[in-house]
Amino acid sequence: MLTVRNLRVRYGRSVTALHGVDLDVPGDGVLAVLGTNGAGKSTLLRAISGTLRLHRGSVLAGTVHYGSARTDGLDPAEIVRLGVVGVPEGRQIFGRMTVAENLRAGGVAARSAADRAAAGQRVHALFPVLADRASQKAGLLSGGEQQMLAIGRALMSGPKLLLLDEPSLGLAPKMVERIGETIREIHAQGTAVVLVEQNAAMALEVADRAVVLNVGTVAASGPSAEIADHVHHHYLGVPAHERRSLARWS
Repeated sequence: MLTVRNLRVRYGRSVTALHGVDLDVPGDGVLAVLGTNGAGKSTLLRAISGTLRLHRGSVLAGTVHYGSARTDGLDPAEIVRLGVVGVPEGRQIFGRMTVAENLRAGGVAARSAADRAAAGQRVHALFPVLADRASQKAGLLSGGEQQMLAIGRALMSGPKLLLLDEPSLGLAPKMVERIGETIREIHAQGTAVVLVEQNAAMALEVADRAVVLNVGTVAASGPSAEIADHVHHHYLGVPAHERRSLARWS
């Protein structure tokens, strides 16, 4: 579904954030992208979603293809219309708007009123609290509820590929577990997911495959179980036979 080849990204005139990254996302899977702060995870999602220019970034080399369409260089709105939709780090909901208004904003790209209605039903089934809080200002929601709203808003456009940037950031453990369950359900409903996370435990439990970025390069890639061994051995210094559980990246 999504193919990234030899991607090099720079911010400004001198800071190169990605150095020849290759990535494949199947149409029926969940891919976790792991790494420490500054590894290039968010930059990768920005390159895929077409939002690099909003952060003074640019693609120096390489290509991004979604299906048969080359998307690097396309406007973000065009990429959304192709079916690739992102949830940015920090949620970035419209705090002064109501929950219902946020969801309607997400549905602008839907092809028809029927599609918007179906998407709304899907979101309310995934997150019943959003139906209960429809008339409440989004800024008054808890952190976990705001993350639900951010994901729900993205789902309103009916994405085929959902890009999630640190959805567990700042959330309590029970809410992190709920977000993980929701990602599984979204995938089961037919939406592929790229999950950028520092919470390696949650990400590897949810994902089929994973890649580890290290200073803008791919340090490892493969099935989640294999990547768990790599993370323990190379980053936490724990042999596979002694490991207990994964923690957040330091």
